Amino acid sequence: MSNRDRTAPRDRGRTLVAVVVVVVLLVAALFAAIGSLNREVYSAGGFVRQYLDALARHDTASALTLPGVTPTTAELTAAGLPTELPDTLLRASVLSSITAIRLVSDTVQPDAADTGTGTGTGTAEVHSVIYAFDLDGAPETMEFRVARAGTYAAVFDSWRFDTSPLAVLGVTVLHEASFSVNGLTLDTRAHAAADAPVTFSNQAAYLAFAPARYTIAHESALLSAAPQSVPVTQSGATDVSVDAEPNASFVGQVQSELNAFLDSCATQTVLQPSDCPFGIEINDRVKSVPTWSIPEYPAVTLAAGDTVFDMPATAGRAHIKVAVQSLFDGDLSTRDEDVPFAVAIQVVVGADGSLAIQLR
Repeated sequence: MSNRDRTAPRDRGRTLVAVVVVVVLLVAALFAAIGSLNREVYSAGGFVRQYLDALARHDTASALTLPGVTPTTAELTAAGLPTELPDTLLRASVLSSITAIRLVSDTVQPDAADTGTGTGTGTAEVHSVIYAFDLDGAPETMEFRVARAGTYAAVFDSWRFDTSPLAVLGVTVLHEASFSVNGLTLDTRAHAAADAPVTFSNQAAYLAFAPARYTIAHESALLSAAPQSVPVTQSGATDVSVDAEPNASFVGQVQSELNAFLDSCATQTVLQPSDCPFGIEINDRVKSVPTWSIPEYPAVTLAAGDTVFDMPATAGRAHIKVAVQSLFDGDLSTRDEDVPFAVAIQVVVGADGSLAIQLR
């Protein structure tokens, strides 16, 4: 037997060992890679990061497709919230800026498990995941509850939100119905019943992304509410009240109409102008036609009442000039004097923006 014949089995054995070693190393590397991916990309924290990254790039479609993002009827009912909520705010144009996203902690909840109903009573592994980030440049944090949902391809962990991360933004608009949120104007009556009665103040609730910062305000021809910035960093209800108050245009319009009304009263050439807040009683004989003028109009201030805008009794001055003759001695004189008065009004804003002003 030649030397080549004797060494061939030995070389084949070495080759086989080498192949086995390579395969073992590849399998080990594969398992290491799978383990690394499960710890990072396919972890509970990695799952939440997908959601936050989608919001950061304003990709609402991707965010909404993640399992458990949309709250279930059971979740809403358990939280005492309406079960039919408009998704008007679930749009990219309303989202704020999310930057500097960083994982704070990812911990297993030993006593919390869920069957997929959001009730926390089952066997699935539930994690509490806390992330820090900046909302429009301001630092914030939010906690997410995430449950294991099985595996992909029998190797990669899959997850779902155990509690929906979406918020329910409840907006109450005092003395009005519309408001703006991050530049989008909404009317709280849009989802009310067609036969719902007209009310002075209105409220509505909307599904909204969290985390996000919402700037809410009101600006119309007659009413204004200063913008308020509300960071929403928790799921469930967040309530905001918008106090729409009369603006300078509203007050100026009421002032003009009140002045015009008083001027019309001053055209009446009698001592007691009819349906007017001022007048005078004279015990002497009137010898000329009385003339009125208004040297000082009441300054209009408006405050919201239960159903209307009110101006409290406010002082003004009328002026009368009239010739009189004393009944005692017959002397002639002229009454040329100011007559103080006070006027209170209530104002109703019509659906078309017109004002109905009534004396109180």
